[in-house]
Parts: sequence; structure tokens; C-alpha cells
Amino acid sequence: MSSFLAAALQMNSTPDPDANFAQAEELIELAARRGADLVGLPENFAFMGEEARKLELAPNLAERCSRFLVTMARRYQVTLLGGGFPVPAGESLTYNRAELVGTDGLLLARYDKIHLFDVDLPDGNTFTESATVCSGAELPPVVAVPGLCRIGLSICYDVRFPELYRHLVGAGAELIMVPAAFTAYTGKDHWQILLQARAIENTAYLLAPAQTGLHYGRRQSHGHALVIDPWGTVLADAGVSQGVAVAPVDPSHLQRVRGQMPSLRHRRPALF
Repeated sequence: MSSFLAAALQMNSTPDPDANFAQAEELIELAARRGADLVGLPENFAFMGEEARKLELAPNLAERCSRFLVTMARRYQVTLLGGGFPVPAGESLTYNRAELVGTDGLLLARYDKIHLFDVDLPDGNTFTESATVCSGAELPPVVAVPGLCRIGLSICYDVRFPELYRHLVGAGAELIMVPAAFTAYTGKDHWQILLQARAIENTAYLLAPAQTGLHYGRRQSHGHALVIDPWGTVLADAGVSQGVAVAPVDPSHLQRVRGQMPSLRHRRPALF
């Protein structure tokens, strides 16, 4: 396979879905103009607001997000990940779902976030994702995308659970997508180092779209959408502004790194 450009989009989503969809399309268009073949939107790209409002909007947002991804993928001829949007999962609960759509608008893969962010942070913020989100029941998929590579899916808090990434690389992943809305408090210390660790230990590319800035109330995201190579090198960083991190993904480089550092072949899982 030949190399291609991948783009991790960085958004500042709000409680206004119309504004978020407009912002998302602007960034998708920018990525496409820069030559990206694979584009990732961050977690909560369509809505960042109060949980009660999210539950109210979920039925409409679920349908609208899926249609939006199909339309954008076709319009800009990119393989597109919608990094996490609410899908009804019974009374007062949603799934946090990611969908990967091909250039023809067909659904390639779908994943409902497994690990839920229930944390009391020292800065006074409390997050209880499980209060409104139902954990996914299936391991994330890996899909071979023609002309690109084998892509695995994950979402945000998953990055703290290395066994999930072992599953993905064991299923053949060459590039793993990690769309996120990482908090500013944890992000400053953990975001980049966790992503680099997942890239290094699995000798895989990581594409990590991100939310940035203040959204509503006290909710603030870290930013720094990243593209990281299998050696752990940061190839592109979107900083803290809305924008795009674009970098080449080279399958031959991945094979060279796996040849030079064959740790995946040295594993002895039967001993653990």
C-alpha cells in the first residue's frame, strides 16, 4: 500500500448542534483541501452541553450525525470518522458511538465506547459518564479500508486501557483512531504520553482528533489533536486552536518499525 495523508480535526463544540455541524464541515473541507484521505472528528463533535439536553436531543442527533457523516464523506471524498455522538440506549441512557464511513458513503465500522469516564478531579470537576451513557457490549472493530490501511477504533478514555489496544493490534490494526474530549486538567499531564505509549507498545499509527477550549460552564478540553507514528514520534499537533493536524501515514514505515522493534512477536501471553 502507498502512503496517504491523515487528518485529526480539532473542534470547540458547543450546545448548538447547527453551529457544530457547520464548524465540522469547515474543518473537513480544510483537511480535504490539504489532501487528506482519512479524516477524524473528535468525541462529542455534534454536541457539548448539559446531559439533560443531550438526552433530549439524542434521537434526532443520532440520525443527523449518521447522515452528516455519509454526506461529508461523499462530498469531500474522504474516509471519515465521527468520533462519538449520542445514540439512544433505552430510557435516560445513550451509547457514545463512533462510525467510520467510506468515500462512497457506506458504513465501514461502528463502535460504542466501552470505558466510561467516572472521575472526581482535584480541580473540583466531577464527571459521571455512566449516569447517562451505556457501556458498549462489543470490542472495537478493525477494518481494512481499500487504498489506506487496517484501521481500529477507540474513544477517549479507552486510551488508559492498554489491553483494548492489544486487542486491536492483534486483530491487525495498523492505525488506531482515538477521538477525544480530554479534560484540560488531565490532558496537560496524560494526553500525549498515553497516546505515545499506545503507539510505541503496539508499533501502530495513532490518529487522535480532539476537543479544545471552554465549552459550557466549567467544562474545558485540552486540545492538541495529534498524529503519531509507530515509533512514537509526534508528526502533527493542532495546538490549542480549532484546526487540523495533518501528517502522512506510510505503511512501509510501519513495517520497517515493526521489523526493527519486533516486540509484538516477542510477547508471551500464555505466561500471564
